[in-house]
Amino acid sequence: MATLNEALAGAFSDMADGLTSGSFGRKQRIGLTLVGSEHGSAELVRAAVQAARAYRDIEPVLIGNPETDAELPFEWHPASDLHECHQVMEALLDEGRIDACVTLHYSFPLGVSTVGKVITPALGQEMILATTTGTSDTIRASAMVKNAIAGIALAKASGNPRPTVGILNVDSAAQVERALRQLNDNGYPLQFTESARADGGVLMRGNDLLQGAADVMVTDSLTGNLMMKMFSAFNTGGSYEALGYGYGPGLGDGASRLVGIISRASGAPVIAGAMRLLADCARGDLLKVYQEELKAARAAGLDDVLQGLKPKAAQTTASVVSAPPEKVTDGDINGVDILDIETARDALWSKQIFARTGMGCTGPVVMVARDDLEQARGVLKAEGFIA
Repeated sequence: MATLNEALAGAFSDMADGLTSGSFGRKQRIGLTLVGSEHGSAELVRAAVQAARAYRDIEPVLIGNPETDAELPFEWHPASDLHECHQVMEALLDEGRIDACVTLHYSFPLGVSTVGKVITPALGQEMILATTTGTSDTIRASAMVKNAIAGIALAKASGNPRPTVGILNVDSAAQVERALRQLNDNGYPLQFTESARADGGVLMRGNDLLQGAADVMVTDSLTGNLMMKMFSAFNTGGSYEALGYGYGPGLGDGASRLVGIISRASGAPVIAGAMRLLADCARGDLLKVYQEELKAARAAGLDDVLQGLKPKAAQTTASVVSAPPEKVTDGDINGVDILDIETARDALWSKQIFARTGMGCTGPVVMVARDDLEQARGVLKAEGFIA
């Protein structure tokens, strides 16, 4: 394997060749944070090199500490840790200096989940997994309905105007099918696929996963996360994700920045693929497309459909706790069950501790200010939310 310095030297040569490659138009500036990989920052830099070589329309922008003495052929913004990387990333996105960013361990707010893309092994088909991290809703059936809309938006933004939709046969799949068919009957256009098995139907089996029977495979995030890891690392023993496009961009009502996720095990090919996917999403204006899909679904009765999926006890009005003054939430508390996450936040609010809910790569998080961490943990432990 070439050393990092050798790879960078090759990148200089390739990028110079790219000046006469026949590639025209503005490049998509895709950020990549360099902290947190189990394979080290060198693997992430190699991914940027690979993306720049393979895709002439992508300009990598590095954020973090590249741990090399070689002169970088890319724009580079220093950051000492992942938290600082995310601060720099958010500033660059908000200022329009990058079009999207690929990172890991980014805590999306509750209601936002990531939509990934894999290459299925049987026929080499690309398939969108909706979704792969985060959670769209605390109720599984509602989350999966929202996941379908997010998956359709990703497909359309990345060049597929009429994606087929399948529903993985997990708990609540039948409810989700009824809900999506109701939306379709009410005017939200859905192209349902058929299982490759002899008895057909829109509920997908394991065979359909392997064959890529649907352009958009709808599932819950935990199952989607498992599927993503299997598809990307089935031929490496699991420690190195070698195939696909990563866990994808976060979509949901609270998504305002185009941020795509990789994992600590993601290797350079997957990271470069994630940069490709995010570049396609930026060019296709994914966040706008998602809002258009959401508007169309709401016009077809989405809010009523989701209300009907709630357990009867959840349809009653709960007491409202007002939020204390906002603070920067730069500290995370893990270990709260997803079904209790909003109640845990309210418990902190009642003690005048400002908190937000979010979803990290390993599950739900309560986000508070660092100087409130110790007190917040004490409150959540006393209330029985964490051990």
